[in-house]
Amino acid sequence: MKISREWLQRYFEKPLPDATPLADALTFHAFEIDSIENDILDVKITANRGHDCLNHRGIAKELSAILEIPMKGDPLRQEAALTPKTEEVSVHIQDSLCTRYIAGYVRGVKVGPSPDWLRKAVENIGQRSINNVVDATNFVMFDIGQPLHAFDAGQLQKNTENGSLYKIGVRRARAGEKLLALDDREYTLTDAMLVITDHNSDAGIGIAGVKGGKPAGISEATTDIIIESANFDGITTRKIAAALKLRTDASSRYEQVISPELCAYGMRAVADLIVQVAGGEIVGFADVYPQKQQQKAVRATTAEINAILGSEYAEADVASALTRLDLEFTKQADAFVVEPPLERLDLTIPEDIAEEVGRLYGYDKIEATPLPPMPSQPEVNPNFYAAEHAREEYIAQGYSEVFTSVFADKGERVIANKVDGVRPFLRTTLVDGLKDAYEKNRLTKDLLGLAEVKLFEIGTIWKGEKEHLMLGIVDKDGVREEALSTMQRGVASMHYENVPLSQAERFQPFSKYPFIVRDIALWTSAEVKPEEILKIIRTNAGDLLVRSEKFDEFKKGEKISYAFRLVFQSFDTTLTDLDANGRMESIAKALKATGFEIR
Repeated sequence: MKISREWLQRYFEKPLPDATPLADALTFHAFEIDSIENDILDVKITANRGHDCLNHRGIAKELSAILEIPMKGDPLRQEAALTPKTEEVSVHIQDSLCTRYIAGYVRGVKVGPSPDWLRKAVENIGQRSINNVVDATNFVMFDIGQPLHAFDAGQLQKNTENGSLYKIGVRRARAGEKLLALDDREYTLTDAMLVITDHNSDAGIGIAGVKGGKPAGISEATTDIIIESANFDGITTRKIAAALKLRTDASSRYEQVISPELCAYGMRAVADLIVQVAGGEIVGFADVYPQKQQQKAVRATTAEINAILGSEYAEADVASALTRLDLEFTKQADAFVVEPPLERLDLTIPEDIAEEVGRLYGYDKIEATPLPPMPSQPEVNPNFYAAEHAREEYIAQGYSEVFTSVFADKGERVIANKVDGVRPFLRTTLVDGLKDAYEKNRLTKDLLGLAEVKLFEIGTIWKGEKEHLMLGIVDKDGVREEALSTMQRGVASMHYENVPLSQAERFQPFSKYPFIVRDIALWTSAEVKPEEILKIIRTNAGDLLVRSEKFDEFKKGEKISYAFRLVFQSFDTTLTDLDANGRMESIAKALKATGFEIR
């Protein structure tokens, strides 16, 4: 998630450090940073913290604890009063996959461009400014983490007979039901999906947790709005977004599972902000919350925490860490009983408390200790054992290992979410990929310094309703394939001390630019060794010579002829004949000056 330093500063009186020190603080105590650009940090929020940190408030909370800088206010530690109540809007939840739904009714807004501060805030983190109402919903979502949506009340059917004027429904979609979304695409839904409806007409106006519908979208003609602040089942939301190929900022938060308590804070914040930037009046709120969130206390002793971490923290250290992290606790005998805040759904067991203490002080501060010896030698997975021995055997014979694509033009299993439309099947053989790899490498054997190309692959195929681990081999004699399991026969016991270890010593990068091959032959006396000539060649060839070797020799009388193959290549550009010719002239001149006769 993109986090703005300027936005974070809203949470602090004291000036924050620059973006780089902020990134270091987060990296060593909380989350990795993908990049920093113009005071915007791209933070990799781990899956266990999507509950509370996919927003600026959550990151501000982390920095406050790590840097020991007090926040001037925390919106989730204040009251979120949903007043006044209104009877003009009602909510009808027809499925338990919606755990809470708040509808807020605001009348008399003027939709238009956002004020500069709001437009700049959303644009700085890579969002497109749309209008003051939509920007306000996005701002609050990126600020405290609650997804929000605004519907144009004027596009909903009114109930003029009895009950509420507007009714919002949440129900399962009907199989084959279609909905035109705000991205102007029509989506076909299944009965495993949830829709938001205009309950008076039963028409769909949004895909729950994922995307709003076009029919009730906000426009410049909108004057009355109904705001949605809801909580939807995380697993269901993820499946809906995946099935529709429609992953949004809202769905990415719901799928991490967020607290239904957050709905009230999001609604209160966005309703107030919309009135601030778009005018109008808050008519009131309708809140349906069938079963309130239950947060259980977590008990952990200092001894347990130290045993988990391998640390030696005192009780005072643990108490200080919990206080800095704003985790309320009481002491019961030798135990800390922590009451997780509403948004910290990840704190459920003593190990979670130990993690909080350890990461805050820094895992680098904990002294490394060796692991205790294992009671018995672990056995090796048979497929791994067979693969390692096959690998060792064929590398010893001069073969090179390749990894070819598991996708194929034809096969028995079609890929549901294929990478592209070119190869939609899983392969049934290694042969096709090996043939292709052989042809490509055969053309570059001079660059590789090989007299013959010999390849092997250990890989999986899918054939006859089963998955098979195979060994494929290709060389000048052709291509062949066999089940890798045949190499395990006669092996009674497989342990790690019997598994061969790789002898690889270095990695050499390759150039993406084509190479040029030149041959040079010369006469010399039989006493001269090829290595002496190669030394002269390499000294005068320049840095574009990437490979040089003798490939032929024959005697005639008292003289001997040597032929050398030279390969030129650049890491920066495509070489021309002029580049190679110039270097060959330098080599020839040096050889002649030494007394060699160029053939």
